Amino acid sequence: MPKINGNEIRPGNVLEHNDGLWAAVKVDHVKPGKGGAFAQVELRNLRNGSKLNERFRSADKVERVRLEQKDQQFLYESDGMLVFMDAETYEQVELPVEILGDRRPFLQDGMTIVVEFYETEALNATLPQKVTCKVVETEPVVKGQTAANSFKPAILDNGVKVMVPPFVGQDEMIVVNTETMEYSERA
Repeated sequence: MPKINGNEIRPGNVLEHNDGLWAAVKVDHVKPGKGGAFAQVELRNLRNGSKLNERFRSADKVERVRLEQKDQQFLYESDGMLVFMDAETYEQVELPVEILGDRRPFLQDGMTIVVEFYETEALNATLPQKVTCKVVETEPVVKGQTAANSFKPAILDNGVKVMVPPFVGQDEMIVVNTETMEYSERA
């Protein structure tokens, strides 16, 4: 596996550190007045979710791990586990519900997501960036209400609350960005 210098770590990199696999969440490059520069890196353990703050000097070498990304189709949820299937090999893999965090409601039946593997171990899952949802409840459309930045609350068919523009009405299909959990556009 390739070794990289401490100052080459970027958010999203997966590193082998302290006998574990860690994802770099936040990276701050610090140049103190005295002493050498270093990278202050917030790491999240891919196996148990614990967090760690580490300093890496530019001379420090760390193992960068490449995770294999495979498209998997969501089948069902059972006993706190999400079951996915590889569309090519029909192999099934189970991941804990917590892996998606607060984005879990956006996972729909039959949806294809990206699961990241380290050798044969499934470590992470990523939803598509944009998901189409139906507005179940919102205030009625008011004619002439075109204030530049006025948004109103709406509840989606998956129970998630988002802010939508005033022209979006009830029972309309909208596209939601799953990374920011915000309204993106009309479907």
